Amino acid sequence: MTHEPPRLLIGITGASAPHLAIHLLTALHRLKTVETHLVISRAAHRTLELEAGLRPDDLIGLADVYHQRGDIAASIASGSFLTMGMVVVPCSMKTLAAITHGFSDDLLTRAADVCLKERRRLVLVTRETPLSLVHLRNMTAVTEAGAIVLPPVPAFYQQPGSIQDLLAHLSGKILDQFGIEHDLSPRWQGPTVARHLNGATR
Repeated sequence: MTHEPPRLLIGITGASAPHLAIHLLTALHRLKTVETHLVISRAAHRTLELEAGLRPDDLIGLADVYHQRGDIAASIASGSFLTMGMVVVPCSMKTLAAITHGFSDDLLTRAADVCLKERRRLVLVTRETPLSLVHLRNMTAVTEAGAIVLPPVPAFYQQPGSIQDLLAHLSGKILDQFGIEHDLSPRWQGPTVARHLNGATR
């Protein structure tokens, strides 16, 4: 019996900052510890072009398996296809609303719905600011349904020196949610405070 690597689903929507998904896919491609399944929404095609100068074809090579968004018969549309879960990055407010209310009108939202019904990890990297009451209520409802809302909030305790450092930190936070080991960014170890008392350090 052959041992298959765990499978992680990655959905990209049309929200701003497709760079979040590009960095995550690149990191997973380098780690080679999970089998990645990629699906890209219709709106994400345009955002990739406008913000990153890329086409979906430029990202397909970073994933192990690519699924067409309209292929509702794809493996990831069924709960019998075992996965460790899914991350939607970035996650638009439209996609958040669709997932929250079970409106599975394409493969991306269907795959997310499968994760919820099968009680698998679903991480939504919601990208919008400011947030309306509608957005906040949808985030509350989807959290109650079992998803994890993980906004791409930058952290500065690791002293980032570039945008790549910020992207690496976020990719690391996402991978942590799935228990995927990585070395993308330094972890906080607490402040180092040396106290000298009577000539001794303690």
